[in-house]
Amino acid sequence: MAGEVVSVGEDVRKWKAGDRVCANFATGHLHGPPTRDSIRTGLGGQTHGVLTEFRTFADNCLVSIPGHLSYEEASTLPCAALTAYNALHGPVPIKAGEHVLVLGTGDVSLHAIQFAVACGAIVIATSASDENLKVVGTVGAKHLINYNTHPNWEEEVLKFTNGEGVDHVIEVGSQALPKSIASVRPGGQVHLIGFTSNQSNDTGSLLNAIQVAVTLRGIQIGSVAQFFDMNKLIAAHPEIIGSIAKEARDVDSIVLSAVQNAVTLRGVQIGSVAQFIDMNKLISAHPESTRPLIDRVFPFEQAKDAYNYLALQAHVGRVIIKVASD
Repeated sequence: MAGEVVSVGEDVRKWKAGDRVCANFATGHLHGPPTRDSIRTGLGGQTHGVLTEFRTFADNCLVSIPGHLSYEEASTLPCAALTAYNALHGPVPIKAGEHVLVLGTGDVSLHAIQFAVACGAIVIATSASDENLKVVGTVGAKHLINYNTHPNWEEEVLKFTNGEGVDHVIEVGSQALPKSIASVRPGGQVHLIGFTSNQSNDTGSLLNAIQVAVTLRGIQIGSVAQFFDMNKLIAAHPEIIGSIAKEARDVDSIVLSAVQNAVTLRGVQIGSVAQFIDMNKLISAHPESTRPLIDRVFPFEQAKDAYNYLALQAHVGRVIIKVASD
């Protein structure tokens, strides 16, 4: 959602009529990790959406639109763009020179490629379409893999990274999760964004991790430095450190693979207002390379046609409904 403030309440000081703003997707997620209450404020889900000419928002859920973006471009930011930003700038932020694997050419994937490149990372992108791969190549992806031509595409990823694996995976849909885990380096991050239908039992069991933005972290013993720190703790509290017998439990093969390689599987639940503000700083610093790709704009009167076009899954870039005329 992007629009113009037309009026403000008498106690509002931050905004004025004429300001160009976006509303955060979860209007109650202001900062920090999501909570069950903030998740319930998602627009178009648990609360009314934004396919309307006028809507009232609390002043603390709005952010200013970067000055170089149109309303159409800015409307892409609250959901897909912020999800991609949150994935790459979460607890383990992306660093220049790292490798990022982005699956598919959907909205989150396109934004992730742009943000990763803006941060100096090397992007590997996959798609079933050579035409779509050409598009992601134009926005900065360095290595392109058609997963129909290369069904064992995780092997190609390892080749591009000299056998090490990538640092981050933008895993959209989760149908390829075992291959994503095989593509990531030990200690790397797999960001889980959404599920498609007909999930296997293994991937389906991770659905709750995405819904509540839980992080599943595989632990591969530890380092010498951690060993020293642990011994300090043991020496300080000798009376409470002892052997703890643990009951063996069955685990999904995907989770087991993550544990064996110390991989973190992180569910991503859009992002907060604070992250939105930080994302806009990145966009403003790299105005052209992060400009959202728009496939088609529909007028408000053709909203149904827009949804039908979206369902065809033939678009590369965002499908926009322009509610107000100029």
